[in-house]
Amino acid sequence: MVITDEKKIDEVLTRGVKDLIVAEHLKARMMAGEQLRIKFGIDPTSPHMHLGHTVPLRKLRQFQELGHIAVLIIGDATAMVGDPTGRSEQRNLITREEIDQNKKTYQKQAFKVIKSDKDSLEVVRNGKWFDKMNGLDFMQMTSKVTLQQVMQRDDFRKRLNTEESTLSPLELLYPIMQGYDSVMVKADVEIGGADQLLNLHMGRRMQRRYEMPEQDILTVPLLVGTDGERKMSKSFGNNIPLETKPNEMFELVMTVADSAIVTYFELLTDLSSAEIAVFDQALKAGKNPRDIKLELAAAIVRIFHSKAAAVKAKKYFVNKFTESNVPDDIPEFKVASEMKLLEVLVASGLAQSNGEARRLVADGGVFLNDVKQSDAFAVMAPGTNGVLRRGKRQFVRLS
Repeated sequence: MVITDEKKIDEVLTRGVKDLIVAEHLKARMMAGEQLRIKFGIDPTSPHMHLGHTVPLRKLRQFQELGHIAVLIIGDATAMVGDPTGRSEQRNLITREEIDQNKKTYQKQAFKVIKSDKDSLEVVRNGKWFDKMNGLDFMQMTSKVTLQQVMQRDDFRKRLNTEESTLSPLELLYPIMQGYDSVMVKADVEIGGADQLLNLHMGRRMQRRYEMPEQDILTVPLLVGTDGERKMSKSFGNNIPLETKPNEMFELVMTVADSAIVTYFELLTDLSSAEIAVFDQALKAGKNPRDIKLELAAAIVRIFHSKAAAVKAKKYFVNKFTESNVPDDIPEFKVASEMKLLEVLVASGLAQSNGEARRLVADGGVFLNDVKQSDAFAVMAPGTNGVLRRGKRQFVRLS
C-alpha cells in the first residue's frame, strides 16, 4: 500500500536532500498514491562498501517504506567503463572477473540498509541488456544524445583543455549508459549523489528520446570522511567500511571531525529532526563534542549491527579511553593546514624526524583518539582535533 501522508512525504523529499528535480511533479504523484519505481545504481568496483554509500541507499529505503518500488541496478557493465565523475584522469579498467566477485558482496551489504523483500525491491544488473547489444545496437543508443550534451560536465571540459588530454572516448560513454539504464527499468525517479546530477539528467534525456515519461531526480549530499574535509573514500583513507566489526566501527566514528557530527546524524541515523536539533544546540552551547559523538557512534553501530553490540562497543570504548589516562595538561598542537601524519608527529614533538615518525607508525605505536594509525602519509585536514598519542605516555591534543 502506498502511503500518502503529506508530512511523511515532505520528510523524504527534504531531509538530507541536495537537489530535487522536478519537486512539485514528484510530490503530486506521491500524494496521488501512484506507486513509483525509484532507481539507484551502484558499480561494484571494489568488494567493500562504506558509510558514504549508504546515504543514497537510506533514501531508497525511505521510498520503500512509503510503498514505492526500489530498483537497485548493479552496474556490472558500467563498472567496466568506470564512472569518470570528479576524476582528473582515467580510471584503471577493472576485469569482468573482479566485477563478478565484487557484486556478490555489494548486494549483501546493500541489504543492510534497504528492504530486500520482493514486493518492494527489484535487483537487476545492467549487463543484462548491455551484454546482448551488438555494435549497431550500441551505435543507435549513443546516437540519442549529442557530444555537446555529454561535454556539459565541468570535469570533462577541464580534462579536455589540458595540454595532454587524459579524456578517453570510453569515459564519454558512461553517462549515456547510465541514462539508458533509466530507459530499461522505466524509472520514475532516480537517486544519486550530488556529484551525479548531470549523469541523472542524462536519464531524462534518454527517456525523452525513447518517447517515455522523464524521470524525476533526487540527489543527496556527499558524506564527508572522518577527516571532515573530503568525501568519504577508501582512496583517501577516511572511510568507515560497512563490514567493520562493532568495536572498530565505534572507534572510527569517534574519529569523525566535530564539524561533521550533525551531518552524520542527519544522513546516517534514524533520529528525528527534533532529536538531532537537541544535539546541535548542545554543541553550540559548548558541550564536549566527544560526549555527542558517543551517542552518534552508538546510533550507527546499532543500525549496522544491533542494540546489544552498540552498548558493548560504547562500554569498550569508554573503558579503553579511560585506561589511557590522558593527563589534563598535555601540550596542544594546531593543525592549521593539510599535513601528513608523519609531519604532525614531527611538528608536535612526538617524533624527532620523518624517519622516526614512519617507524613509529609501522610499529603500531601511534594512536589518534585511541585508534591505531597505520598510514604515516595519511593527510590530516585543518582543524583536526583529538588526542594524538605515541606509545602509552606521550600525548598531544590536536586542535
